[in-house]
Amino acid sequence: MAQLDTLDLIVLVALLIGTAAYFTKGTYWGVPKDPYAASFTNANGAKAGKTRNILEKMDETGKNAVVFYGSQTGTAEDYASRLAKEGSSRFGLKTMVADLEDYDYENLDTFPEDKVAMFVLATYGEGEPTDNAVDFFEFVTGDDVSFSGGGAAEDMPLSSLKFVAFGLGNNTYEHYNALVRKVNAALVKLGAHRISAAGEGDDGAGTMEEDFLAWKEPMWTELAEKMNLEEREAVYEATFGITEREDLSPETNEVYLGEPNKNHLEGTSKGPYNSHNPYIAPIVESREVFTVKDRNCLHMEIDVSGSNLTYQTGDHIAVWPTNAGKEVDRFLDILGLLDRRHTVISVKGLDPTARVPFPSPTTYDAAVRYHMEICGPVSRQFIASLAAFAPNEDSKDEMARLGEDKDYFKEKVSNQRLNIAQVLERVCGTKWTSVPFSIMMESIQKLQPRYYSISSSSLVQKTKISITAVVEEVHIPGPKPNIVKGVTTNYLLALKQMQHGDPNPDPHGLTYAITGPRNKYDGCHVPVHVRHSNFKLPSDPSKPIIMVGPGSGVAPFRGFIQERAAQAKAGEKVGKTILFYGCRKPSEDFLYKDEWEMYKQALGDSFELFTAFSRETSEKVYVQQRLAEQASLVNELLQQKANFYVCGDAANMAREVNVVLGQIVAEKRGLSPEKGEEMVKSMRSSNQYQEDVWS
Repeated sequence: MAQLDTLDLIVLVALLIGTAAYFTKGTYWGVPKDPYAASFTNANGAKAGKTRNILEKMDETGKNAVVFYGSQTGTAEDYASRLAKEGSSRFGLKTMVADLEDYDYENLDTFPEDKVAMFVLATYGEGEPTDNAVDFFEFVTGDDVSFSGGGAAEDMPLSSLKFVAFGLGNNTYEHYNALVRKVNAALVKLGAHRISAAGEGDDGAGTMEEDFLAWKEPMWTELAEKMNLEEREAVYEATFGITEREDLSPETNEVYLGEPNKNHLEGTSKGPYNSHNPYIAPIVESREVFTVKDRNCLHMEIDVSGSNLTYQTGDHIAVWPTNAGKEVDRFLDILGLLDRRHTVISVKGLDPTARVPFPSPTTYDAAVRYHMEICGPVSRQFIASLAAFAPNEDSKDEMARLGEDKDYFKEKVSNQRLNIAQVLERVCGTKWTSVPFSIMMESIQKLQPRYYSISSSSLVQKTKISITAVVEEVHIPGPKPNIVKGVTTNYLLALKQMQHGDPNPDPHGLTYAITGPRNKYDGCHVPVHVRHSNFKLPSDPSKPIIMVGPGSGVAPFRGFIQERAAQAKAGEKVGKTILFYGCRKPSEDFLYKDEWEMYKQALGDSFELFTAFSRETSEKVYVQQRLAEQASLVNELLQQKANFYVCGDAANMAREVNVVLGQIVAEKRGLSPEKGEEMVKSMRSSNQYQEDVWS
């Protein structure tokens, strides 16, 4: 009888478990995986899926070429995708694109000889690797590098690895294309065989695209010879499949309308907040800091309390922009998608290694508005690829000419700074209805966050981040003049206008979906995250500092001085604090003019402000001239080991400040000009000289 009772109990328990399993399927188990549920919230996780072994991944998917990228703003990733696409379509290579942080590198010594690795590497900051390339860079350049086979560097462990490399840099920075140069040298030292010379693109000279095109042709020739590849006529092969979903509407809960991941879609956004997962932060204050009507500079206060976002004085805040409605309409209209803008689409990779750039199901409108850099620069290669889909023979010929003739392209497209929709409009006003949406997805870079130097002190306002941003609007003259408007700064201006009572803000004739997807940004919110920087005050507040920051380059120095003023008020000893600031006229664009007086009261003689006004008189005066005038003071402070900081324009101001500083050191210390330059370089190497510059 006891045995029967036990059996009955077992059967009963089994039935209960089975019943529970049936009713919880799809809720607690058997849930279809959303690739955007976690990939955006785990920035440092193993996003590649099952394996971090690149060779295993290549074998699983039948690949013989991998294009690794190290990218900070998405440009290197875009070039990597283009290389992979071209290798497949022109030479029949089985290519895949790989984020460097998704894989381990210890087994590169077993890389098969019949495969090739390509590296597309951007140099970030002062010769540093991009965030996703840090581990790889430190591994291959390390003194104690160790591979799976156990061989040391002198054993040439990478002798089976064939590779090519292209770098993205800016010649206005001292460490031009440092990353690709160092990685190239390290791989060769470890025995790897480079095919063709490493390429270097120069954003500072504005030749990045042409540098890339000029590098890749001889590279393909040499690679084809080494790997016995045969070139064929390139035919477009879609990477992504796009299906219009008649069973779904934009109101359906599972449809993404611009939300970056599943948590945001479901209204349960949670941290950690980072470059894959923004925090929807309230703007608690916004104001205009210029005093002229034809130019704008915004000061904004972003509240990050409760988000666990932290920052240190000198860090950057990233703002996730939204494309202007005018440009979204233009793009959808020229492709004949305006009437179907709210049609729901599902997007899937047609290759197992293809990563869909945004979550789906979504709509054409949401994809274009929130995820695609539709106002970005256009490449000749992209134009050439669209020729096959032109609405008529004349426009096909024109697109082919633009794609082949770099001088003609420069005249008609790049000098005019046209976006892709503007190019299509000018080539042929007829709708380009044959262009697959997939080719636009593949060829247009993902809409990137924009980074701004934080203009507040974390010591003074721990949970409130200040932004100082000049609203961009560039007028391009010509027979058909064009006005290029800053994507993010005009979006911020619209938010400021709304906060100040304008129900329909339209800065410079632009409108925005200002309340965000499903009104989730309502109440004046903006998606942000924080990027940490090496641009930092000395840990000892008594150490002197010299700052050079004209225009909005003064932003981080407002934070520096705000912090030092608070330290002085708290009774700490604060060292000499010198700021060289420049603008056009004190009556028009003197940023934070009243605040400097307030900080002066707190800091006393420790703080000195030297101003340069370029439009106040017939003589244009710039910060580098004021720096030279104060040569004795600057040299004296440098001999006291003062930190020297520069923020602003890299191409002209920062370069000239560097030269002037070398001249000051040489003149005041009785050294040769060459020795003065050498000492400034030494200051950079020791982090005594720091830059936060842009071009």
